[in-house]
Formats: sequence, C-alpha cells, structure tokens
Amino acid sequence: MKHNSDTYKGYIRKKNLFILSLAMLLLITALWAVSAGSAGLTVKEVLSALFGFGSERSAVIVFNHRLPRIITAAVAGTGLAAAGCVMQSILKNPLASASTLGISQGAAFGASFAIIVLGAGTQNQTLNGVTISSPYLVSACAFFFAVLSTLIILGLSHFKKATPESMVLSGVALSTMFSGAATLLQYFAADVKVAAVVFWTFGDLGCTGWNEIIIMAITVAVSLVIFSLNRWNFNALQSGDETAKSLGVNVTGVRLMCMLVSSLTAAVIVSFVGIISFIGLIAPHLIRRVIGNDYRYLLPASALTGTLLLVVSDTAARLIAAPIILPIGAITSFLGAPLFLYLVFRGVGRR
Repeated sequence: MKHNSDTYKGYIRKKNLFILSLAMLLLITALWAVSAGSAGLTVKEVLSALFGFGSERSAVIVFNHRLPRIITAAVAGTGLAAAGCVMQSILKNPLASASTLGISQGAAFGASFAIIVLGAGTQNQTLNGVTISSPYLVSACAFFFAVLSTLIILGLSHFKKATPESMVLSGVALSTMFSGAATLLQYFAADVKVAAVVFWTFGDLGCTGWNEIIIMAITVAVSLVIFSLNRWNFNALQSGDETAKSLGVNVTGVRLMCMLVSSLTAAVIVSFVGIISFIGLIAPHLIRRVIGNDYRYLLPASALTGTLLLVVSDTAARLIAAPIILPIGAITSFLGAPLFLYLVFRGVGRR
C-alpha cells in the first residue's frame, strides 16, 4: 500500500514539476519577447522599466508598444488553448477547435459584413493603406456571428439529440457556409473593402488596447474557473458517457455548458484579434503526449503551452522581416500545420 502511495505521489510531483517548468519557460520567453525588436532594449532596461526605474524612452516602448502585445498574446493563447482542450474532451474528437466548429469562420463573416455592408473599412490616403474605421463595430459583428454559429451547433445538440460527432460535422458545414457567404460579399465589394477584410482575417495582436485586453482577460479567467471546476467531469467523460453517468455526471448538462463557455471564449478572442489558427488545436495535442489525459494537469498545461506558442509566434512575426510585422495568423499556420502533421503521422505509426 505504501508503495502505491509513493508511486502516486511521484506521479503528481512529475506533473506539477512539468507545469511549473512551463510557467518558468513562459516567463523567460515573455521577458525576451518584450526586449526583442528594433528598439534595441536589453533585458535589464526592460526590468527597470517594469519596476519604474527605467528611462522615459524604455518605459514608452515597454508599456505602450511591447507589453500590450505580449499580454494580448498571453490572454488569447491561454483562452484558445483551454477552449480547444475542453472542446476535444466534451466532443470526444481530437480535431475539435474554434476553427473546425465554424466559430472562427462565423467571426470572419461577421467582420466581412461590418466592413463591406456597414462601411467599417476605409482607405487611409496618407499612409496609402487600409484601416478599420470602426473596430468596435467589426468586433461586435464578428462576435455576433461567432456566437450564432455556436448556438446553431448547441441547438442541434439539444433539440435533435445530436451526437458529439454530429456536432463536429455540423461545425464543418457551418464553416463552409460562412466561408461561402464571406466570399460572395467580397466578390461584389470594392477593392479597398476587400483589402480591409483580408487585413482583419490575417489576425493582429497589436490592434488591442487595455480595454479590449481587460474584456478578454475577464472572459478567459471566468472560463478557466468553470473548466477547473469540471476537471473531474472531463476525466469521467474519457471513459464514455455511460460510465460518466454512473459516476453521477450530468453528461448533457456538462457538455452543453462547457461547449457554450469555450465557444464564447473563443468568439470574444477572435472578435478582437482576428483569425489565429492552430493554437486551440495543437497545444492540447502537444501536451497530451507528454502529460496524459488527466484534465487536472492537461488543462493548465495546455493553457500555458498555447500562451507560449502564441508569444513565440508573435515575436517571430515582429522579427523575421523587421520592421515589417508579418500576419500572426500566417505564422501560427506555418508553425502549427507541420507540427500537427508530425503528431498525426507519429500517432499513426505507433498503431
């Protein structure tokens, strides 16, 4: 009996040590990300600015430019990864995420509608470029259609008793429908408005202010609390619905509530920063191979990994072609797609 107790304590210790290591790596990476760039700040200057002892120049660069981007990346990465992790659990599908369930595509259609039909995209003659003249209108429309996609999927689940597999297939159908609708809008739109739509769908972590960051942070924090309270339910669901019911889990209630919370979280993030691919899909996969399917540890580790991936991706977007900032959506796709293919084929090989 003592041997079993020691084995379990060792198991817990390894999981906690891994999560702590991830947190430390994230802290170091974030500090490096704040200092990296054309301004030539050192880590010492960044720390001095953060603690109020730096020069005015370093303080302006850190607090007005770098820190908002890093915090946006941290909040968005945490929310997307945690939401993807929960979706994969409750739908029992390793490909479930905001992108595969039509949430991101619904947001993209909402943004297209706001920019093209409601006139939220304009041309900046001074910079000879495209700007979003009404970012809150674009965000509101993106959020509305992202939530609409979620409600359609949940409605099918509740009223038609759809299976988790049917919910994923419904998400694929909605993705196709919203993508087609957005294409039609762009086909009849002026060039400048099409350019504004394309610019939004690239994803941009530098477009958020502190108000938007606070809204996203509160949403993500609430969702993490709800997910944490249901971590044992997620573990029970891994053994099948009948086993979970026998353990006292309200399977339908947990599935609907957590699906709604995770979808709303993804919708809020996407509506503010645009389409960011693969973070919600790849982070849980990556961590599951290291830490297993115990959601007491998989959930926080996935959230930290999503944050780490997005911070690294954003830093790469700023540095690769500096002073040009590359689209964050393209960077996450380039990093995420090959890694995901590697994990998929490695899993197939093991079978």
